[in-house]
Amino acid sequence: MTESILVTGSSRGIGRAIALRLAQAGYDLILHCRSGRAEAEAVQAEVEALGRQARILQFDVTDRASCKAILEADVEAHGAYYGVVLNAGLTRDGAFPALSEDDWDTVLRTNLDGFYNVLHPLIMPMIRRRAAGRIVCIASVSGQVGNRGQVNYSASKAGLIGAAKALAIELGKRKITVNCVAPGLIDTAMLDENVPVDELLKMIPAQRMGTPEEVAGAVNFLMSAEAGYITRQVLAVNGGLV
Repeated sequence: MTESILVTGSSRGIGRAIALRLAQAGYDLILHCRSGRAEAEAVQAEVEALGRQARILQFDVTDRASCKAILEADVEAHGAYYGVVLNAGLTRDGAFPALSEDDWDTVLRTNLDGFYNVLHPLIMPMIRRRAAGRIVCIASVSGQVGNRGQVNYSASKAGLIGAAKALAIELGKRKITVNCVAPGLIDTAMLDENVPVDELLKMIPAQRMGTPEEVAGAVNFLMSAEAGYITRQVLAVNGGLV
């Protein structure tokens, strides 16, 4: 039976690239979107064109009750997932003195609370499979070293890394690995127009931005059987920035 993987935030950018790379590797996909249903349906068509199955779940990762209801219903209908990629996230950048309460709360609720809201309904079904499983969290170089103008984002991604490392300890004996992929400067629409790209490139030994497909390749490896002895790790995809 083909293994199924949920990818949150999979209607565009890095999430879309991850979904397509996993489909190429032979997995069926559960695609997630919050509001971009048409974009998710386009990704679904691309996955199906690769010969894999895909279905769409639409919910807000900050809405705990909605996550629980929709994910539990999907597992009941289709069975437990082999893997989960926690990719949904956002930024609200700004100098800390000017950072609003909403900027702080929205980023933390999405990037960190989403870890609990999505995974909590899925963990016990994954354990009950009594088979190997994979969880990959999309973190950020900002969560490893902090970044000017991203106190909220850096806090959320550092928290995500800590949560993943702790969960990896709990699930290790269950053959379920938990890892993070920490992208650096990646060329996506999420990249803020105010980001000083030219200045940042001077700090990157590779002297270029990364691509969503390069992040997707790292995720695909961590999902593979070959990565079964890798857990509680942070795989950096940043061109040598850190």
